[in-house]
Amino acid sequence: MTTTKVSFKLPASYVAGASHGILLGEFNNWNTEEGIYLEKAEDGSLVAELTLTAGQTYQYRYLLSDGRWVNDDSNKAFSELYGYTVENCIVEVPVPVRKAAAKKATTPKAKTTKKAKVVQTDDLTKIEGIGKKVAALLKENNILGFKDLGKSTVKKLQQILDEGGSKFNLHNPASWPKQAKLAAADKWEELEALQKELIGGK
Repeated sequence: MTTTKVSFKLPASYVAGASHGILLGEFNNWNTEEGIYLEKAEDGSLVAELTLTAGQTYQYRYLLSDGRWVNDDSNKAFSELYGYTVENCIVEVPVPVRKAAAKKATTPKAKTTKKAKVVQTDDLTKIEGIGKKVAALLKENNILGFKDLGKSTVKKLQQILDEGGSKFNLHNPASWPKQAKLAAADKWEELEALQKELIGGK
C-alpha cells in the first residue's frame, strides 16, 4: 500500500481568536480522541501533516478551541450526517510517480471513497430579517436552503441566534420558517406580500 505525506493548512483569517484546534476526518473516523493536533504557524495559520493512502479521497474539517467547525479553501462536498447536511473539505491524495515506471502506462488509481451527495444551497438573505452574517451563522448550523429553514422550529432558530452571540440579539426568527416555505415553493408574490406586512408591522 503506497502512502503519501499531505499537508493541511487553515489560514489565519479562519482561525480568528482560537488558540488551537484539531483536524478530524475520514482518516480518523471523525473521532475527537484521535484528532490531529494543529500547530500554530508564525503567520497565525494552523498546520498539520499526515501520511495518507495514495489514490484515496478523504473528507475532513477543523474543530477549533472556541468550538467552531471550519473549512479551509479546498474543494467542498456536502454529506448527510445523522440526518443533517454538512459541508466538508475534500483532499485527493496523489499517487507518487515512480521513475522506473515513468515510461509505462500509469497505474489506475485506487478506488476512492463514496462520493458525497451534492446539495444545492439557497440565498437565505432573501428572507426578511436575515442578513449576510445571520445567513452564514445558519449555514454553519446546517441550514443551507429554504427547505431546511422551512422545516426549522422558531425555538431552534432562536437557540442558534443565542449561541451566535450578543450581536444577534435583535433578530426575531418568528416569521422565517413561513417565509422560507413560500420561497421553497417558488411562491415569490406571496412571499413579497408577507414581507411587506412584516415591514409595515415594525
